[in-house]
Amino acid sequence: MSEWLPDDAVVCRYVADWTAIKLRWNLTVHPAEQQTLTNLAANCPNAPVTVAIAD
Repeated sequence: MSEWLPDDAVVCRYVADWTAIKLRWNLTVHPAEQQTLTNLAANCPNAPVTVAIAD
């Protein structure tokens, strides 16, 4: 994940979507991945993320 990121204009949406997918499908997060997501999210507005629960 840390090797490629979308343009700055959409990076917050990308982080939110990435996180929602991980939560929805109960996927594991590597510590380095978590740190990258946390660092990127620190520059984003505090907005709720809706996660649909997988069946």
